[in-house]
Amino acid sequence: MIEKRHMPITRVTDGPKYHFFGYFDKFPWNKSGRYLLANESDFMGRQPEAGEKLTLGMIDLEDKNRFIPFAETKAWCWQQGCMLQYLADDDNCVIYNDIENGRFVSRILNVFTGKMRTLHRPIYTLSPDGRYALSLNFSRLDRERPGYGYPGAVDEFENDKIPAADGLWLVDLKNDTSKLIISVAEITKMFYRSDMEDTPGWFNHLLFSPDSRRIAFFHRWRVWDKQGNPDMFTHMFTANIDGSNIYPLNLEEFSSHYTWVDDRRIINFSSRYLNGKQYYLYTDGSEKTEIIGKDEYPTDGHCSFSSDKKWMLTDTFPLEDGCHKIYLRHMASGKIFEIGSFHCDPTYPGPTRCDQHPNWSRDDKYVCIDSAFEGPRQMYVIDVSSLTSQG
Repeated sequence: MIEKRHMPITRVTDGPKYHFFGYFDKFPWNKSGRYLLANESDFMGRQPEAGEKLTLGMIDLEDKNRFIPFAETKAWCWQQGCMLQYLADDDNCVIYNDIENGRFVSRILNVFTGKMRTLHRPIYTLSPDGRYALSLNFSRLDRERPGYGYPGAVDEFENDKIPAADGLWLVDLKNDTSKLIISVAEITKMFYRSDMEDTPGWFNHLLFSPDSRRIAFFHRWRVWDKQGNPDMFTHMFTANIDGSNIYPLNLEEFSSHYTWVDDRRIINFSSRYLNGKQYYLYTDGSEKTEIIGKDEYPTDGHCSFSSDKKWMLTDTFPLEDGCHKIYLRHMASGKIFEIGSFHCDPTYPGPTRCDQHPNWSRDDKYVCIDSAFEGPRQMYVIDVSSLTSQG
């Protein structure tokens, strides 16, 4: 049973331009809670074209929500922005993706001094210990999963459906070096299926474990139904950060949004043959699975946990009333609270849709969302402290 308890919400960006943060697996807040990272666009409702700029900045929550621009990029998408995020070991510095001389790169920028350093590869996710990033082919991702990759760069593997020299790269942030740790060809050979033949394969949705020792990732490949419509299948894996000890976490064709709960466990909205699509709690290196809220959640969603792991935050895709819902689950009691409901405009093409992508503040008192329920795509903060303070 889901209890409606809508929480106070504040819009923290305004027009005439459009604003969003991006994905649910990163903190938009800095550690002090004063600044909120944001992306600013001149348009919405269509895909960015090669060369179109996105302005990057931060919202000063202590100065009338003033937007402070600090950079621009030409490597971005609607679902994940340019991977803008704070560095783990320096709250004054951010990292984000850009394009330079026809190749995607990443920039490390001190937002207060303007000092910048460029890395030779774009980044997807950072290790919690601040030492590494994971990288992939964003051109390939743009072709196969529009809305997640970037246009505009040269891709030497464009005509290679199962490349042996491209895949997951481990990037050393300090030394600006990288190493291919798992190729598309390697994972295809290890967990081969006949429907992987002569069809593009790619990687997506990468995350380090909290202790920075393991990674999780998706291998996806393109398939077509009997009517010739494109679709994709997904296998989910974990591995050591050097690409060794690969473990098949879920080989049942559908895995979607997930997060690490702790160093060994992952919650993932996925499909298992016995119980269908649910939130499953997986244990790395083990066949043990547990359903979280069996048949209680109406759709897939972007899930994460409060810092004390007492609350699970997630959202939904639009339901029958045309609205996204935002849910908080109290893990000890199993109670689910609907903390917000936000209308979705169904006319936007899929890659440009405005998912809510809820993100926690670092003190667990607030949730940030992207939403277009008032028309323009803007950022909002929901005060959830009346719930989370209960423990």
